[in-house]
Formats: sequence, structure tokens, C-alpha cells
Amino acid sequence: MIRFALHLVIPWDSEAKEMQQAYAYFLCRLFHSVQYSEEQSEYPSTSLPGNCCIWPMQGTQTPEHCQAMRRILFHTSTLLRNCLFILCLFPLNPVQARTRIPTSDSVSDLPQIGGQKVVVLRRKHSTDGTRPEFLSVTLLPGRGMNVFQITAYLPGKGEVPLLVSPSLQDAAPLLNATSSDKDINESFMMGGAFLFPFANRILGPATADGKHILATWHGHIVRLRANWHGSVPQALHGQMLTAKATTVWVRHSDTNDIATATYLLPAKEQWFSENKVKIQVTLKAETISITLVATNTGKYDEPVGIGWHPYFRLPSGNRANARLHVPAQMRTAVNNPTDMFPTGKLLPVQGTPYDFTAAGGSLLTGTVNDAFLHLQRTAQGHTLCSITDIGANYGLQIAALTPLVRTILVYSPADQPLVVLEPQFNNGDPFGSAWEGQDNGMVIVQPRGSVTWKTRLELFQPDRVQPIPKP
Repeated sequence: MIRFALHLVIPWDSEAKEMQQAYAYFLCRLFHSVQYSEEQSEYPSTSLPGNCCIWPMQGTQTPEHCQAMRRILFHTSTLLRNCLFILCLFPLNPVQARTRIPTSDSVSDLPQIGGQKVVVLRRKHSTDGTRPEFLSVTLLPGRGMNVFQITAYLPGKGEVPLLVSPSLQDAAPLLNATSSDKDINESFMMGGAFLFPFANRILGPATADGKHILATWHGHIVRLRANWHGSVPQALHGQMLTAKATTVWVRHSDTNDIATATYLLPAKEQWFSENKVKIQVTLKAETISITLVATNTGKYDEPVGIGWHPYFRLPSGNRANARLHVPAQMRTAVNNPTDMFPTGKLLPVQGTPYDFTAAGGSLLTGTVNDAFLHLQRTAQGHTLCSITDIGANYGLQIAALTPLVRTILVYSPADQPLVVLEPQFNNGDPFGSAWEGQDNGMVIVQPRGSVTWKTRLELFQPDRVQPIPKP
């Protein structure tokens, strides 16, 4: 049968006979067992099962040449057969087969968000109950890998959510709609949305219908959807808000759970080049590591800004118990508290209510909605920020592990127990005239080049301080 199949592919003539013999042996060795030892002078044709026998090689080759060729075929076929066996161990649909879900949920309980299945990484509580540890991460591949929820075990409180998000069932109808600007913006109203290829806002001339912003960089113009309408139309937070993953992989081991999603973002005159974005989230007991790698897959240089927009919840429910640490020397001046358009002027924070450089964190007074710059870094180039809730003996360190992160944006309304802390590359409105002659934080990526943004979350217990009673 093998000879007949080969005859259909390779003509049966004297010049092709040697090729047919080689491939026949190759196929027989791939699907059958042939005993062979390096000491044998040739492969035994009589040991092949059934009617699959191989005649000696013919032609001008020397016996040594034939022996070497057969040895190559033997090892190649063995390698391929082993590869096929390994591939059979992995299903073709890695998302469905490898996704692990909470023990309290079943597959049918997890809705699809953005047309793709929700991914939940979950691990069992492993300590003696005296130390905090992360337990789960919920991710939305159909909404740009939004980190929808993180839960942790806190001593004395059990498992608590750390991000401000509704239930998946309540969020599904909000996040499955994408037609209006409001629908798009729901992505950065909950959980933790990834911001790419720019963070914050971009201003510029609007089209006649007000639906797009014209952004200019080095003489090139792109049309950005104006998904935010304040006093003027604005493009806000980039292209990832409704992006759907092209591939998703989930892996589990005894030490960590890892989810990886890949996104292909065409330019379509909406950015300066095409991009491939890979996001990886790693869950461990002590840490959650998040890495975003963006690769320019287009033909042109491009400016890139990357950020993350997480709504961190205060477990005590009382904002008066919050302490914030941001090691920054400056903050960005804005035109007014409503528009929040940067003026290009930087204001020192030392001695002001915006000074959060104290090691243990400083009290949040009033609403904070500011971008902090001139960051202090460790010897490794890391910027270490923290949110502390003394009412819950809870602390969370947010470590920006990429030196390219030059801005920490903080939003914390006075009347809500939450802190949004965003490590990001670029300033607000990076192409605006306010930053002319200054570093706007955007990173130039050449074709086939890549840039990495990485952040690590780590739990800690602050020194016990008398909590402030909730009013």
C-alpha cells in the first residue's frame, strides 16, 4: 500500500526509484517498530511487519552512503513519531480544555464576554491562615484581557475581592455591547483594562461629525475614534478595550497558573503601524505578575504607550483607612479639574497634599486625580508603589518593573473606597503642544521591534495601626 501511495506522488522510473525506496522505509519506520542497533551493518528488511518489506538501496551509492542515509531516516522517523505522540497529549482547543475554573462555578456558569470564554486562574489556600495570599484571577480575553477580578485570602477576613467589579453575570450585558462609545468605555469602568497603543487621552482636531480625532506624529496622520466627549471630543485609552484574542493558552502547575493571550491589531489608518500584543498573567500565592509585549508587525516606525487601569478596592470599605505611597517628585498641572488636559507644566509635590513619598504611605485627603512623574527607582529600575488599608491590615505593592514606565496616574474619589493606580509609559495627550520639547513618554518601536511593560502585585500586612472608625 505504501508503494502504491508513493507511486501516486513520485513517478516510478529508474531515477526516482531510490527516492521511493527511502520514503518507503521512512513511512514504515514511522508507523511500525524496527529493531536496530548501531552495531548492525544494515537495517533488516525482513523484520518489518506485514507486507511492508524494503529492498536494498540500488544505484551508484556506496554501502557506506546507504547505511548513513538509512541511519538518518531511522532517527528522523523516530523523532517524528515521538512528536506525534506528544502532540496527541495536547488538545487542539487549549482554551476549553486547559482553562481552570473556580470550584464554586461550572463551565455553564461562566458567561462569554466579548464573544469569548472567561478565563479563571485559581489556586487553593495553602498557608496556615496567618499570611495573606492570592487565590484567583479572572480574565476577559474578549475584552482585551481585562483583569476583571482578583481575589485573595486575608487573615481574619477569608477570601475577598481586590478589584471593583460587578459579578460576571451583571457585567456580561454591559461588556457584550460594543456599538456605542459608552459600550466601549465600559471596559475601563471596572476591573483592570490594558491600555494600548496609548494610555490616557489624545486631543486633536475632530472630524466634522465629531466621531474621530486626527492625531499627527512626524507628519503622519491617523483617525482615532473619539470615544469620550467632554468639552471637546477625545480619544481615550487606545485599541485594546474591545479587542478579541486570536489565541489563548492556560497552563497549570503546582507552583503557578499562567494565562497567555495574543492580539493582532491592524493599523487600518487608526494607528501608525500594525501590532501584535501578547499578554501573560501569572498567579502565585505571593505574587501576580503581568507582562505585555507589543511587537510592531507593520512596515513603519510607530510611537507606543502602554498602561493598565485597575480599580483597587479597599477591603475595609472605608477610604479614611487608606494610605498611598507613590515615589514621585512631580505631578502634572492641568487646565481645570473637569477637563484634566495637561498644560505641560510640572508641579513639585513636596510639602503638598500630593506628597505620597513617605515609606509607609500618606493619608488620602480629598479627591486625587493626578499624574505623577519624576519617579524614584530602585537599583534595578523598578518603581514601587503601595496601597494600604489599615482597617483591614491589608497592603498591596504595585511594582512597575519596566524603566519605561514614567507616569503613575492615581484616581481616588473622596467618597468611594477605591484607588485607581495606573503604571503607564506616556503623559496625557502625548502629541499635544503642551509637551513640545519635552519627553512625552511614548516609545518609538521600529518594524519587527518590540517593547515590554511589566508589573508585579505583592500582598503584605502593614504594621498594625489603630483604624479610623467608619462614619
